[in-house]
Amino acid sequence: MTAATARDALSDDDDLVAEGEKKIAWAREHMSILPEMAETFAEEQPLDGEVIGMAMHVEAKTAVLVETLAAGGAEVAVTGCNPLSTHDDVSAALDAQENITSYARHGVDDDAYYEAIEAVIDHGPTITVDDGGDMVFRIHQEHPDLLDSIKGGCEETTTGVHRLRAMDRDGALDYPMFAVNDTPMKRLFDNVHGTGESSLANIAMTTNLSWAGKTVVVAGYGYCGRGVAKKAAGQNADVIVTEVDPRRALEAHMEGYEVMPMAEAASEGDVFLTTTGNRDVITREHFEDMADGTVLANAGHFDVEINLEQLEEMAESVTEVRDGIEEYELPDGRRLNVLAEGRLVNLASPVAMGHPVEVMDQSFGVQAACVRELAERPGDYAAGVHEVPDDLDREVAEIKLDAEGVAIDGLSGEQREYMDSWDHGT
Repeated sequence: MTAATARDALSDDDDLVAEGEKKIAWAREHMSILPEMAETFAEEQPLDGEVIGMAMHVEAKTAVLVETLAAGGAEVAVTGCNPLSTHDDVSAALDAQENITSYARHGVDDDAYYEAIEAVIDHGPTITVDDGGDMVFRIHQEHPDLLDSIKGGCEETTTGVHRLRAMDRDGALDYPMFAVNDTPMKRLFDNVHGTGESSLANIAMTTNLSWAGKTVVVAGYGYCGRGVAKKAAGQNADVIVTEVDPRRALEAHMEGYEVMPMAEAASEGDVFLTTTGNRDVITREHFEDMADGTVLANAGHFDVEINLEQLEEMAESVTEVRDGIEEYELPDGRRLNVLAEGRLVNLASPVAMGHPVEVMDQSFGVQAACVRELAERPGDYAAGVHEVPDDLDREVAEIKLDAEGVAIDGLSGEQREYMDSWDHGT
């Protein structure tokens, strides 16, 4: 089945479209940033004439971002950035709207996944919005003829930014990309609270097990790992952190968590959650020491953090014991339970809803502001990775504070002069 055929089959189902519209309406109702930006975009049309190609998690919150960009005058083509995170009803509802084409479909194989990305690229995007970097890399590898016509793009997540920075260091990134993941309105809220809350919630719903009294091993103490550790401790779990960076390890230690190598943590944990963005974080040597009933989950973008090939080689049988849980039984009778096929559990498990609505409203507000910036000032940014301009990040924060009825102080002229000068002493 081609991507176009899959899209038509979804959007032609009126009941599916209606269900998707309900989900999107609920998300929109609980957002304060994107609806306000959509209203402004509709009036000012800052994206008139732009073609925006997106590879994102196609679910309700993302749909509100897509609608906001379309309201600004853009033609938007979107597909998924993970085969298991697409909500078919949301994809159908998006595709039914004017100026929006959605190729995303849940559960496709790798060929269909990349076929859908190719279908988006066929629209000839002038701006790209990515989550994980697959579309950016596909354009560079397979469609270099498009590079001169692309004004720039935005990258949503940690893994994608890591890949882009590596590409930039090698001189292989040929258009400007905003590292949305690295801006405060993303890292401080989406990565910490979003990943922490949604990952633990989806593990709890998938397993129907309690956190209280469990030992949770969090691999990686970046912003996502900090959020997972904080939320797990808040639900009365004992938390162990594993790290490779001495400063982050020290930070976790001083926050009150046990810190140890994964080789030691393997025999201690009841639940393991990887948040590193790297491969082979949990491998054969660790599986060998894990207790019967251990739960393994991943919150990183790609399914490489838990080495499932090694686990399958070790196992005598693999059984789906509950929706979204595969039990690997080892020769000695121990059973290790892998959630969501090792893919990011907060978006790929059968009950996954992704990050909370309010959190994604903030991150996607930054995305919308960055797309507008690229459309209005395409010549201001050279090829390579760029930090999000601070005024854009502040703009989104101010919209949120206004919506929440929160007032803050401002600097006086004298205070601003004091902060900007170097000659004030004792």
